[in-house]
Amino acid sequence: MRAFSKKTKMAALPVSVEVASWITFAAAFVVTLIFSTWYILGYRYKRHSECSSTFTAILALSVSFLTVLIGPIDVFLVSFMKNDDGEFKDWAESNVTRHHIQETVLYCYYALYGCLTLFVFLIIPFVYFYYEEQDENTNIKSRMCGALKYTACFIFVAVVLLVIGAFVPLKKPPTTNSTSFENDLAFLANELRDTRGETALYFTVGFLTLIGFICLVFYTGFGMVTFPADLIKGRKSTAVELDDVRSATERSRQRRRAIRRKYKDKDDRLSTRDRSRIDSLQDQEELLKRKERHLEDLQHRCCSKCSFLWRPFEIIFGVVGCLMALLIFTSLLLTSLDRALHSLGLKTGYILPERHLPNPIDMLLLFSQQVFPLDYIIFAAIILYLFLASIAGIERIGIWFCCVKMYKIRATHTKPQALLFLCMILIFTVLAINTMMYTLAPEYMSYGNQKYIAINNSTEQCTTYEPEDCVMTIAASLLTTSVFMLWYFGAVYYWANWAFLAMVLIGLLVALFKKRRSAIEGEVDSDDTDDSDDELLHV
Repeated sequence: MRAFSKKTKMAALPVSVEVASWITFAAAFVVTLIFSTWYILGYRYKRHSECSSTFTAILALSVSFLTVLIGPIDVFLVSFMKNDDGEFKDWAESNVTRHHIQETVLYCYYALYGCLTLFVFLIIPFVYFYYEEQDENTNIKSRMCGALKYTACFIFVAVVLLVIGAFVPLKKPPTTNSTSFENDLAFLANELRDTRGETALYFTVGFLTLIGFICLVFYTGFGMVTFPADLIKGRKSTAVELDDVRSATERSRQRRRAIRRKYKDKDDRLSTRDRSRIDSLQDQEELLKRKERHLEDLQHRCCSKCSFLWRPFEIIFGVVGCLMALLIFTSLLLTSLDRALHSLGLKTGYILPERHLPNPIDMLLLFSQQVFPLDYIIFAAIILYLFLASIAGIERIGIWFCCVKMYKIRATHTKPQALLFLCMILIFTVLAINTMMYTLAPEYMSYGNQKYIAINNSTEQCTTYEPEDCVMTIAASLLTTSVFMLWYFGAVYYWANWAFLAMVLIGLLVALFKKRRSAIEGEVDSDDTDDSDDELLHV
């Protein structure tokens, strides 16, 4: 970090490094774009879909993934600067070369986070209200004017956050009796203090990440265990559930007949209470009839008859998911305990200078980095699992705002407004995941597998306490410095990790005691219309 001040001739970056890093990142972009397209198209409601909302959702989801997947590229570039003996490679001996590489990565981070900010405060709100303004008597111009009117409120919030971030008081860097790590923080903190525009951006992203941790705790924490547990348990048998539905329908009819029998079938003499009970039973019977239709349709589908073929794979994926959840839970718990015991304290955002407790994910990523892109694949697998857990949590809990359930997320039946809300939540969640990865794999995210030559001429792994001859990743530099200066964000992130662990345990209890899912879960709901039922039956 401090080495950037030394000016020497810049050496050419090896072509193999550029190919291995940026080609991998380009491939990741293509994969995320394909995955986002497949996911959004699989969940959108075709009856009410609109190209603008679908395209915005796909693009927003792809960009949010890239903000996380650029992390391993950042790690690879700083790790590849050194040999196994701790010496810099010939092309990386120049401070200017190293600075140029990290500056390129820094601009990529700025571009991606800038795009996310635009999506949150401008693009998604505009497209959302543009769809809401749709009416038979409105044209495109009036819809755009109406959407801009409401979007202006989001722009105002963004401006307020930027202004607060530009003038918010920052924590002063240490001046005396400072360790090497604190000296590095002082250098970066002074740089941050001198660029108030960047500070405003950090504050805004930090605020969005704070919202993301709320989503991460409730949705991802709940879904991280219930998602693989549902795969292992499977769904109810279609035939058995169909018999149960028919039996429930018959019982409801008998109860309704029993009530009418008391009044000799004269509706005008029904009491208010019995009339309410009959109406409730009729609504229940209508819902049961719709379930019966869907179950009969599912029973005749080819996929239902062949479900026994992929049932073993569901169990395998469920077991792998449980192991992944255990790995994430253990790593997060150990690092959180380490930060509780050995961090620099509340006023530094609980920054951990040196790891004292083992971290399974950190060790796994450091070991796998010897064979690129194995660490990238493992890293992407962790992100994908957390994403799927988030989706599972959102499907179970639904989208809530101010204690009001606004939308439900269902395959092939999610409205455009719900898709845009979903993407907004996922953007916040991915920002929180990006920050939490620094807790899950602190050494990997900071220095990769870099080595340095110790005083006794032995080769040691780079740590935060020994940064003299090590190059910190841009992600770790930005996060550590911003958390140190805006320490209240770091403190909230730290306690949010504990809340996440608590929610995982709650999800575990739910997974242990909850029965198997319905064979048609998500297809039938009390507020669905007959037209929507007909559409689902033909999917």
